[in-house]
Amino acid sequence: MNPGKPIFTSLAALSFLSSGSISIQGTLKITKPNIVYILADDLGYGDLSCYGQKKFKTPNIDKLARAGMLFTQHYSGSTVCAPSRSSLMTGLHTGHTPIRGNKGWKPEGEYPISANAFTIAEMLKQAGYTTGAFGKWGLGFFGTEGDPNKQGFDEFFGFNSQTLAHNYYPEYLWNNDIKVVLSGNSDNQYKEYAPKLIHDRVLQFIEKNNPNQTGKPFFLFYANIIPHAELLLPDENMVEFRGKLLPEKIYKGVEPEAATFRKGGYGTQDESHAAFAAMVTLLDRQVGEVVNKLKELDLDKNTIIIFSSDNGPHLEGGADPDYFDSNGPLKGYKRDLYEGGIRVPMIACWPGTIKAGTTTDHVSAFWDVMPTLAEITGVPIPANLDGISFLPSLTGKGTQRQHKTLYWEFHELKGRQALRMGDWKLVRYNVLTPDNTTTELYDLKTDLGEEKNVAAEHPELVKEMLEILNNSRTPSEVFIFGSSQ
Repeated sequence: MNPGKPIFTSLAALSFLSSGSISIQGTLKITKPNIVYILADDLGYGDLSCYGQKKFKTPNIDKLARAGMLFTQHYSGSTVCAPSRSSLMTGLHTGHTPIRGNKGWKPEGEYPISANAFTIAEMLKQAGYTTGAFGKWGLGFFGTEGDPNKQGFDEFFGFNSQTLAHNYYPEYLWNNDIKVVLSGNSDNQYKEYAPKLIHDRVLQFIEKNNPNQTGKPFFLFYANIIPHAELLLPDENMVEFRGKLLPEKIYKGVEPEAATFRKGGYGTQDESHAAFAAMVTLLDRQVGEVVNKLKELDLDKNTIIIFSSDNGPHLEGGADPDYFDSNGPLKGYKRDLYEGGIRVPMIACWPGTIKAGTTTDHVSAFWDVMPTLAEITGVPIPANLDGISFLPSLTGKGTQRQHKTLYWEFHELKGRQALRMGDWKLVRYNVLTPDNTTTELYDLKTDLGEEKNVAAEHPELVKEMLEILNNSRTPSEVFIFGSSQ
């Protein structure tokens, strides 16, 4: 355990550390649910058919929604990858979480999350869970403080670097701190598809850590890299959509002779529409296979599955969110702090606990996941979190607390901030160039698409929200933002 991280000290808490199970007349009974959190990458609010997508179907995710609860007002931690994931892992919004922007780290990856950060994985590991992370990490290279194995995960397989995760046929992946060279992709070949390799490891993790055999529940963090950036996948996956999503969009990307080939540059795709639909279809199929594996092992009734996305849809690598209406009714894309950049799909399924076929408009965010899982597993909620447990919304029992405000900041593009208070949304752009700073106010209740800026009509409300916004963050020595730093 890293110095400065909290540990459970109460007798009640200590009783949870010894085991995730009890023995009754020689029969092993798991008392805590397994937790599967699936995080898509750059999947828009409207990219699932259960959220309104019309150009293709996502039957497995739709089925998950019918078996559980669909959230209509759930927000990501940020509008880009690393800070969004930091917010998820720590229960803190971007004014407080250790990683507040996409900042590179040499020799590979992103700036490491700090040693004294306390993550969901560490919390659940203390509670007796076996923990695994698969897909994209992006919170610190191996050997640094942000190494996933130092942040509570027993096993990691996938990409450490967000930049290298742009490419679906990479030169290598990581199994913990061991580099796994993909020889099938050497000499510019396209034989080993990273999402498939990662997915196979996910299914193996579930089998290997079957609580009915180990006596310990598991936490699976499946940070799927689909459908981020490069629109490439095996040809057999393209067949279903080829020639059906016209007019096609041609994207000329980097070729093998380019310095960024498989080092972050996006590959060429002559059928971007077909590729995008095929990739989300593959993601949907992978979700279905996880659910089926849980059922096969008789784990589905004691497993909570949460599915979400790390931010809104991107505009890179041939992606065409306007063609697919990836934002649904929302304005903005990835890197925006309008709703389209940060409002994301979320589905939660827990048979027997979450009522099937339900929808909630409870306003929640990534930083709420940690306290929710703490309450679900019966461990103390870590102190000083920004999050609020949404377990009452999931179960329909107890009183659901509400956020007074939600806060976001974004460090690129001259700085951006946003604050939601009730149905009011304050958005500021060009924060780092005060002469050009814009202040916009929207009433999401009547203007979900953020089309009518009513700031001039509500000067006192704007003043109040600006004061709250300016007090919603603490300084960071690494992620400098604004004159207060």
